[in-house]
Amino acid sequence: MSSSPNSKGTDNKKNPLDAMGAFFSAQVDRRKLVTTQKQALATRCSSSGDCAFPGSDHRPADRKTWMAELGPERLRVHQVVWPGSHDSATNKIGIPFITRPFAQCQSLSVYDQLATGCRLIDVRVQEERRVCHGVLATYSVDVVLADVKRFLAETVSELVVLEIRTEFGHDDPPEFAKYLVEQLGEDNLIHQDDGVFWKTVAELLPRRVICVWKPRKSPAPGHGEPLWSAGYLRDNWIDTDLPETKFESNLKFLGQQPSVADRRYFYRVENTVTPQADNPVLCVKPVTRRIHCYARLFLAEVFAKGLGDKLQVFSTDFIDGDFVDACAGVTKARVDGAA
Repeated sequence: MSSSPNSKGTDNKKNPLDAMGAFFSAQVDRRKLVTTQKQALATRCSSSGDCAFPGSDHRPADRKTWMAELGPERLRVHQVVWPGSHDSATNKIGIPFITRPFAQCQSLSVYDQLATGCRLIDVRVQEERRVCHGVLATYSVDVVLADVKRFLAETVSELVVLEIRTEFGHDDPPEFAKYLVEQLGEDNLIHQDDGVFWKTVAELLPRRVICVWKPRKSPAPGHGEPLWSAGYLRDNWIDTDLPETKFESNLKFLGQQPSVADRRYFYRVENTVTPQADNPVLCVKPVTRRIHCYARLFLAEVFAKGLGDKLQVFSTDFIDGDFVDACAGVTKARVDGAA
């Protein structure tokens, strides 16, 4: 017997309750996966004991001047494990308690991060020279540059890598390269040169800033110019909120890099995970906490797997003193010939 037109229409209609049930089932499965991966990292951490690695017991006398403490005449650029912050200038982004939790990746100002020992700053800008993270904007980039200059004025032998890029979906600020050179001062800027990686800090002084400018459409800085082009700071960005997935991906991609002594660019590993649009937890802090506390575990596994000679830039959300100490410790071990 053939079906009536009405019965056909009923059969083809999707039940909204089924779709809702499938959505919530997927969310439950996702939460279980996040929990499983968090537990897996916790187990790895427990199994590793004290997460020891070369220099893991080092604590700088003053984090503000930890590079100077290692000796400018001994410390070479390629030996440094640069403690970096991810989305560095987001401490005041958005509206407090409303939009800020969705975009804030740091609680400290750029100056306070540098004083805490951070040595690589990651800043995204839009066409009006305001710092932004996605669709949210905050203060002018002038605030960042003033913080960097204040830090330089208060120290003598600390180098800073300042990465500034045009955020996705935005246009380059007009004549921004010229503006950066004027604001930072050409006397402070280390010019683009492959030979820099083998030089000591003392050989670079009084210049102390490697400024990497990554425009979307404007011409890239060239060899010998005061600014550095995008190819000198590379990474393999893994967009996930799953902590063990990110941890393993970081190890995999780091393992594909040449030794720091054999490459002429900075390679960054980011100890972060990112909120995903299809997940109910969209605030940065509770998501990135899933991996934040495992920075020392990552360093321990890097050396256990024979990858210690490849590590160079290690970045995090909500940078703190212990993260800096770990990076400074590996750097000291390299200078002392222990790593």
